[in-house]
Amino acid sequence: MLTKSFSAKPGEVEQKWYLVDAGGKVVGKLATEIAMILMGKHRPTYTPHVDTGEYVVVVNCEKVVFTGRKWDKKEYTYYTGYTNLRRETARERLENKPEEVLIEAVRRMLPKNKLAVRMLEKLKVYAGPNHPHQAQDPQPKDLGV
Repeated sequence: MLTKSFSAKPGEVEQKWYLVDAGGKVVGKLATEIAMILMGKHRPTYTPHVDTGEYVVVVNCEKVVFTGRKWDKKEYTYYTGYTNLRRETARERLENKPEEVLIEAVRRMLPKNKLAVRMLEKLKVYAGPNHPHQAQDPQPKDLGV
């Protein structure tokens, strides 16, 4: 008897919406679990070349925490087009753009290909407790425990 392996096709997978409260959660642990949901690795129908992941809405991202001395030791570098790179610590990044701390952590955990761009578009991060996605009825999910 032959058994056939399942391969998902684009548009065939139903995508759900999840709501995650990031208040008091560790950035790395939260980012790994969010990345797994965006890729779809939590499903038995995971297919590497098809976007089988779900949408994730993260609220209260200004209340995330780092362990150890990462608030002052971790640096984000970026290039402006002029000479020299710009640097800022994690504490400075959280004060200026709190959403970028979590988005950058998740982006680095996704695969480095064109599909990762579409996966990252399904991540919606907000600094406060409010979000504009009530119409999608996101289900609460406890991550980063």
